[in-house]
Amino acid sequence: MSRIVEVRNLHYMYEDGTPALRGIDFDLEEGAAIALFGPNGSGKTTFVHHLNGLLHGSGSVVIDGLPVTEKNLREIRRRVGLVFQESDNQLFMPSVMEDVASGPLALGVPEAEALERARSALNRVGLLCKPDHAPWRLSAGEKKRAAIAGILATEAKLLVLDEPTTYLDPPGQRALAELLANLPQAKILVTHDTRFAGSVAEEAVFFTEGKIVARGPVADITPNFGW
Repeated sequence: MSRIVEVRNLHYMYEDGTPALRGIDFDLEEGAAIALFGPNGSGKTTFVHHLNGLLHGSGSVVIDGLPVTEKNLREIRRRVGLVFQESDNQLFMPSVMEDVASGPLALGVPEAEALERARSALNRVGLLCKPDHAPWRLSAGEKKRAAIAGILATEAKLLVLDEPTTYLDPPGQRALAELLANLPQAKILVTHDTRFAGSVAEEAVFFTEGKIVARGPVADITPNFGW
């Protein structure tokens, strides 16, 4: 199986000179799922923002064999879908259908195909019954699923989810975990929720002060750091 993510010696420094990432090495195979744990400010979100070129540090970041460079950003962002912690920051069109179709359209996909992709993605996440709903009328769990549908419609190969259980009640968390576990794409979860991570991901890494200090099964990683 080939690697979807290859990161070597990644460093990043904030504008004030504070080191945020200090020599990250990281690999992820196609179709695999991994959780990123660590205290606030340890570098998790800074790291994943390098995977689709939102940030640029020193070192090497390769997605699906393609280096993350300025000239490759359009293709990189087709392959890597970010699902934000705040769904309202990701859903902006008048209707759910328009929102989900907007990603493929932005990539130059013809309208008829974009709408078909959107229908297929909404069906996959269980929202095909609400194509004409305004996104703001959806529940927190439905908003998260609509955001994921928008990523699926672009045919991304990697899903990166930042604190995906924020604002979700227990049934919503269970439904999201079931959905993610059944998606074939590779997945990276930035989370503090060990139970949720264990239901979706096979592995976890632990960040401390801009470094990955441990990697292994979720059940083995978290107890070692008092989580």
